[in-house]
Amino acid sequence: MKRKKNIKAMERTKVVVGLSGGVDSSVAALLLKEQGYEVIGVTMKTWDTRENEDESPQGLAHGDGIIEDARRVAEYLSIPFYVMDFREEFRRHVVDYFAEEYLQGRTPNPCVVCNRYVKWEALLNRSREFGADLVATGHYARIEKLDNGRCAVRTSVTAAKDQTYALYNLTQDQLSRTLMPVGSYPKEEIRRIAWESGIPVAKKPDSQEICFIPDQDYAGFIRRYTGKTSVPGCFVDKEGRILGQHKGIIHYTVGQRKGLNLAMGHPVFVTGIRPESNQVVIGNNEDVFTNSLLCSKLNWMAIDGLHGGELRLSAKIRYAHKGAMCTIREAGKDQVECIFDEPVRAVTPGQAVVFYLEDWIAGGGIIL
Repeated sequence: MKRKKNIKAMERTKVVVGLSGGVDSSVAALLLKEQGYEVIGVTMKTWDTRENEDESPQGLAHGDGIIEDARRVAEYLSIPFYVMDFREEFRRHVVDYFAEEYLQGRTPNPCVVCNRYVKWEALLNRSREFGADLVATGHYARIEKLDNGRCAVRTSVTAAKDQTYALYNLTQDQLSRTLMPVGSYPKEEIRRIAWESGIPVAKKPDSQEICFIPDQDYAGFIRRYTGKTSVPGCFVDKEGRILGQHKGIIHYTVGQRKGLNLAMGHPVFVTGIRPESNQVVIGNNEDVFTNSLLCSKLNWMAIDGLHGGELRLSAKIRYAHKGAMCTIREAGKDQVECIFDEPVRAVTPGQAVVFYLEDWIAGGGIIL
C-alpha cells in the first residue's frame, strides 16, 4: 500500500502520539510525520512496579524498558518526547475498578475503561499543554465521519488484528480528535514499514497480557492490592445442591473449565457466580449457552440510540468473539436486551457487548 507524504494541509497541525515502545505506535508516529503533522511523542506512565514489591519488574505500564524504547523511537524520528504521569488516573479508573469487579463476581475488561478515561480523556486534556487538539494511537481501527454527522470506529482492514471491540466506549468528542493511521494497513505491512524505515523496535513482539498483571495471576494481584482475602465457598448446581468447595469467587469466570478440581465423571463448567451467597454455579457445556443478554452503561457511536425501535446487527460478547447476528431493543432506562439468532457461549457479566452495523461500531454496553 502506497503511503501519502507531505500533505500541506496538515502542516503545523500538532498531534500527540501515545508511544508505548512498540511497533504499532512507532509506525503511527512515522506515518503522521510523513503526512506533515507536527508530531509529539508521549509515553504514559500508568503503573510503577517499584511501588509494588510483590509484582514482577518486567514491562508493567510503564517500566523503564518501555519508556526507553519509546525514547529511542522518538529520537530516531526526531520528534519531541515526554513522559507523563497518569498513575493516579490509572489507579482510580482502571485498577480500582478491576479489583472491585472481580470481588463482586464479575469479569471486567480494564482495556475498555483505560481507553476512555486514561488513554483518551486524560491524554486529550494534557495534550492541550502542547497546543495540540489531536491525539493518535497505534490501534488497528479506523475512525470515519458518517453521513448522519456522527463519528464511528470502523474495523481494521485486517480482521486478524482488529482492535475495535475495546474502543466502543469512546465519546463523539474523543473520536473527532483522534487519528488511527495504522488501521488502514495489515499488521505485516506495519512490520515491513518499521523494518524498512529503520525504527529501533521493528522486531519487538506484541504485548498480550494485561499491562499491570504480566504474570496473569489476577487473584493474587487482587489479594495483594486490596488486602482482602478470597473467602472459600460452595460449588453448587443450578438447583443449589452443593458439589464441593471453591477457593473464592475471584478465581472464576463464566465458561471456565480448568482449575475447578471437581470429580464429576464428565466435563463441567462455571455457568454463574453468586457473590451474595459466595457460590459458584456449575453445569454442563449446554448450560453455558444462552440466546439473550441484558446490558447497561450504554455508549452509542454510529447511531444516537434506538428511540423505542429494534435493530438488526452483529454483536461481539468478548474481544476474541467473531460476532453473532442478533436483534437489540430497549429494556428500560439505560438498558438494552440482545436476542441472538443462535445461542452464544459464555455470556459473562462485566464484559462488554459491542454492536456492529456492518464494519462500524453502533454502540455497546456492559453485560449484566
